[in-house]
Amino acid sequence: MAPQNERITETQEAIRRLKAEKGALILAHYYQPLEVQDIADHVCDSFEMAKRARSAQARLIVICGVRFMAESAKLLSPDKTVLIPAPDAGCPMADMIEPEDVLALRRAHPDAAVMCYVNSSAAVKAVCDICCTSSSAVRIARALEAETIIFVPDKNLGAYVAKQVPEKRFVFFSGFCPTHDRITVQDVLTAKKARPDAVFAAHPECRAEVLADADFIGSTAEIIDYVRNTDAEEILIGTEMGILERLQRELPHKKIFSVTNSFVCPNMKKTGLDQVLRCLAYGTGEIKMAPAEIQAAKQSLDRMVAL
Repeated sequence: MAPQNERITETQEAIRRLKAEKGALILAHYYQPLEVQDIADHVCDSFEMAKRARSAQARLIVICGVRFMAESAKLLSPDKTVLIPAPDAGCPMADMIEPEDVLALRRAHPDAAVMCYVNSSAAVKAVCDICCTSSSAVRIARALEAETIIFVPDKNLGAYVAKQVPEKRFVFFSGFCPTHDRITVQDVLTAKKARPDAVFAAHPECRAEVLADADFIGSTAEIIDYVRNTDAEEILIGTEMGILERLQRELPHKKIFSVTNSFVCPNMKKTGLDQVLRCLAYGTGEIKMAPAEIQAAKQSLDRMVAL
């Protein structure tokens, strides 16, 4: 075994020992580095992480992802200790919007309901009516009684939802995921030209013109299920490359490629094994929120769960 691989294995074993000693639960997002995914108890999307944190018997939760994911876990499990190994791992899209932006949209559209993508801060969630995930957004939009929906912060996901729910009027904030938004039609055409037999599965955070070329559109978890179940032997993936190695290892009989090599979220790659080990050993990166802040932000998540 190469020295680097030996070090990875040794660090993983140390993490597993410490996790057992402390009775911790480690949850990792699909976009995390593969060696981090491999030490997690569960690898899932952001809201599934929060739900698993809430239902777990463990009192110590380690969230390997970005900050809003750890916040969501704390909101649904306020009585538990929630740690994030890389406290500086933010989400540029979540950082694009402030509570004041939502309140201004409310004043301009007083009869509208405010739908907030879960990829947002607790402060923004606190001034919204209901949260959604990329997989639940269409269902929630249809279920709302309001005829007008303010959708924040992702204009791309919002446009996708609006197309599926034409009976409602939508107002969008101008936010976006820089990683998904940078992918262009030319990227897709180039990838399809190189692999003409491949199907293309894309995330709805991509631009509308990119989604127009997709054979399948869905959340990260839905894309993974699609790749597992499709009869296609070649698949182009239109979301962050973190799922690529995992799928290639799981499905060696299929040819799975990213639609572009630039499909990388820098913040998702800030979590490494050393950070996870330090976090477990010393309790660093604890998410702390005031009870009033938790109560305000939790309401929009609770409404999503109820629907």
